Amino acid sequence: MNFAYSPKVQDLIDRVSRFMDEHIVPRQRQWLDEVHAGQYPVSFMEDLKALAKAEGLWNLFLPHLREDEPGTRLTNLEYAPLAEIMGRIGWASEVFNCNAPDTGNMELLHMFATPEQRDAWLVPLLEGRIRSAFAMTEPDVPSSDATNITTSIRRDGDDYVINGRKWFITNAAHPNCQLFIVMGKTDPDAESHRQQSMILVPAGTPGVKIVRNIPVMNHVSPEGHCEITFSNVRVPASNLLGEEGSGFTLAQARLGPGRIHHCMRSIGAAELALELMVARAQERKTFGKYLHQHGTVGEWIAKSRIEIDQARLFVLRTAWLLDEVGAKAARKEISMIKALVPQVYATVCDRAMQVFGAMGVSPDTPLADHWTWARALRYADGPDEVHLQAIARMEIAAGAAKAASAADYLNAPLRN
Repeated sequence: MNFAYSPKVQDLIDRVSRFMDEHIVPRQRQWLDEVHAGQYPVSFMEDLKALAKAEGLWNLFLPHLREDEPGTRLTNLEYAPLAEIMGRIGWASEVFNCNAPDTGNMELLHMFATPEQRDAWLVPLLEGRIRSAFAMTEPDVPSSDATNITTSIRRDGDDYVINGRKWFITNAAHPNCQLFIVMGKTDPDAESHRQQSMILVPAGTPGVKIVRNIPVMNHVSPEGHCEITFSNVRVPASNLLGEEGSGFTLAQARLGPGRIHHCMRSIGAAELALELMVARAQERKTFGKYLHQHGTVGEWIAKSRIEIDQARLFVLRTAWLLDEVGAKAARKEISMIKALVPQVYATVCDRAMQVFGAMGVSPDTPLADHWTWARALRYADGPDEVHLQAIARMEIAAGAAKAASAADYLNAPLRN
């Protein structure tokens, strides 16, 4: 195995890193001040997006980008170190048009949209002119099993009529959010995995109401994690994405790449937390010794280094599998990193916060925001427990064929 990055990827790593250092990191304080003052998107975001696009650092996430579409075509494996760099600052990925949930929505539209839907929604998303949201999760059912979705999508002549309630819908409060991809049931009587469909709902459609932007651990995200009601929302039948009954399949196609992107960015954020922890441990003294000279802190640093590198290697392998065999065949590995990486991310942030003392839970460092998001990621795109159960089922199924040979290793008494 060759773990070196290709010259092409190394060049992009250098360019994205330089862009972050020169244009994004210096604006972190201003971004926070403007967001807390209620100004979003902040004043410089569009200028930074234009600069990133001009420098060819745009739409780096989409492996099947066409020649006539703006961006650089990269594999998932090639994209991984770039997403990691962007993950160091929570809002940075939007500058490169690589932010969730738009990336997953663009993947869906790229794979399943009609030519008319592509022109109306995919093109402006790829160009960064609009933002979008993915409305699947509901408050009244366990939405980790998409077959539980209760939102109704009912055919009425040449239209569909949508009724339901969604929540924790990311990006819905963004001022440029103009599209909801809504998942609901078109046929409650069909086989359980063929009841659901997805439909494209423009944000200004009558009956769409953003009820509230739900705080996460008392942190209010400016792009929003919103509760939304759809009350007799009427859209043309041509807004159906894919076919009736294909919603569950589309959701699985969307969530695979989305999950691995979260993991890539999380590793970058955990890396930043470790860097901050190391710096603090070398500058702060207690009881006559630098913090890193205390055994506990030194152990935290060492464990964090090991855990981040383990997680990174696992994510890179999963990215390679995604490129080689696709999301369906790599579903076990995707579930494994999704259950692993947020916990590593949260643990490293927690250690760093402890090393900083009270400053670690204040806005004077990015650690509290990162820890909050790390904790939330244990729910996003499926809670840990669902992924662990899926892994266990696949492992048991795979192990059935090996059970007979494994029995030979038992320390049973010798038989005549």
